[in-house]
Amino acid sequence: MTTYTALPISPAALKELRHLDDAGRPPLPYTAREDGVLIDCVGSPLRCCLRAIEPGERVALVSYAPLRRWAGETGAEPGAYDETGPVFIHADKCEEARGAQGYPFARPGALRVIRRYNADGQIAGGRLFEIPDNAEAGFDRALDEAFAEPEVALVHVRALEYGCFQFEVRRP
Repeated sequence: MTTYTALPISPAALKELRHLDDAGRPPLPYTAREDGVLIDCVGSPLRCCLRAIEPGERVALVSYAPLRRWAGETGAEPGAYDETGPVFIHADKCEEARGAQGYPFARPGALRVIRRYNADGQIAGGRLFEIPDNAEAGFDRALDEAFAEPEVALVHVRALEYGCFQFEVRRP
């Protein structure tokens, strides 16, 4: 059992993103195909339900500002730390997270960045994290380390290769 909860994009944010993304653009939904047409996305992470895209699913690639969304809930003022980046979501309402065990997208050997934020939404540190064979224990240790700092309110887990937001974890 994981010590921390990996959070998907909230249902309220998803409802908004399906109409207009955080860069102000309407999404362009399409059906995921194994041949890579329109975009090679089968197997890519869905941030709405924290699982991989399967062939035949209706998806959209949208710009998402996770820190801005969190700041809107908490009143934080992240200023220049507010970032917008691409994420895949289902084009229509989905099941949300399916109660997956462990941490999502935890392929051993994959490189992640564990980025810490304080209550004001400013970066409070971070570290490179290579997912070990025991991904759950490795994530637990990395998040224990992050939340050992009392000023850390929120952690974003991002892919190293493209910097894409994977999921967030809030202070328990």
